[in-house]
Amino acid sequence: MGKVRLVYVCQSCGFSAPKWLGKCPECMEWNSIVEQRAERTKKRGLRVIETGKGPLSLTEVRTSPEARSRTGVGEFDRTLGGGMVPGSAILIGGDPGVGKSTLLLQTLSAYADKGKTVLYVSGEESARQIRLRAERLGTLPEDLFVWAETSLETIVEEIRERKPDVVIIDSVQTIFSDALESTPGSVGQVREISARLISLVKGMDVVLFLVGHVTKDGAIAGPKVLEHMVDTVLYFEGETAGAFKILRAVKNRFGSVMEIGVFEMGDSGLTEVKNPSEFFLRDRPIDTPGSCVAPSQEGTRTLLVEVQSLVSHTVFGTPRRTIVGVDYNKVILIIAVLEKKASLLFADQDVFLKTAGGLRVDEPAIDLAVAASLASNLLDKAIPPNTIVFGEIGLSGEVRSITRTEQRLLEAKKLGFTRAVLPKESLRAAPKIKGIKLVGVSNVREAVEVLFDE
Repeated sequence: MGKVRLVYVCQSCGFSAPKWLGKCPECMEWNSIVEQRAERTKKRGLRVIETGKGPLSLTEVRTSPEARSRTGVGEFDRTLGGGMVPGSAILIGGDPGVGKSTLLLQTLSAYADKGKTVLYVSGEESARQIRLRAERLGTLPEDLFVWAETSLETIVEEIRERKPDVVIIDSVQTIFSDALESTPGSVGQVREISARLISLVKGMDVVLFLVGHVTKDGAIAGPKVLEHMVDTVLYFEGETAGAFKILRAVKNRFGSVMEIGVFEMGDSGLTEVKNPSEFFLRDRPIDTPGSCVAPSQEGTRTLLVEVQSLVSHTVFGTPRRTIVGVDYNKVILIIAVLEKKASLLFADQDVFLKTAGGLRVDEPAIDLAVAASLASNLLDKAIPPNTIVFGEIGLSGEVRSITRTEQRLLEAKKLGFTRAVLPKESLRAAPKIKGIKLVGVSNVREAVEVLFDE
């Protein structure tokens, strides 16, 4: 045994110091440094792939097509880029109670029904609790093995003996290694456990799912290096008590990071939403000021999203700005452009804006819909219910062109929309689609006139 010493480690970034500090000098977080016991051991590195050869020329490296395994749940496979890649490590994060364990149990139960072996290791629940959840979900596959264990060494030995196709660790913060004196969930433990498990599964072509806790800011707890070590990082989003859930990829070495999976939580677990656009718009109010529909591009699919706003006279000296689902700074810029270029006064108005259904939209094409929604509620004039609006807004008030115009228009036509307000540059390149009228605008003032002065 090496000599035991005390170190002070930041739980946000992994910075270590010989004494306690109130503020981490690396990530600037307050009260994130915790005392831990550590041992002086010989330095060692992680060797993930044993090649037995020295450096090779890039032209000498042999490749082969990725053999993906589909789980049988289409929305989950879509987010992964088409299915699971053998030997990959996937990290899933989300708020407590959002349904991470339910998602994995339900999805990989469908995979186990195909005769594949799945090992579910839980450090938070007993095997009986997992069985009760599986009964509620209506799935009890024989090839899904559940195990309540927190010792890394024991888990590694079981994986080597059983050789499963998929391993689930729920959650990585509850597992500990005897090689370290620090407590489970600490930076050192999470880093060591993840490194050893990833090294193991890559050598055995086993798919590894790691469930990670999140901080109060919504980021995955533990060292940031954990997200760099894994191949894919997924976030499961949605209100804890709400029915609508989104699985979003923020990192994927084997596919696009723009894909999302849409689920609805019911009494019997998660259900795939095959047509998210119809799901988002099913409760949309008609002829209501402040409601505007925009086609948003999420990966390879187009989603019709409703942007809602409420503009009311402020009773305080400084007007409030509350935004949900759209970047806060983007909305502030759009408000400034509307005031400067469209002569719409928001300086004495409280502004509340959100996207219906809890979907977060970050692409530039949502800009014009946000502006139209704000102008609609301020002027107390409803946007025609058969109209969609999309386009990027510049700081000079110009409406800039966007990509995939045809795909957006086809999705709108499928749901019964007959009119589209879009950038003039995009109008020139857009094909003529029977049944939908295209109106091009070059700036925000022109867009306001087209929408509300007819």
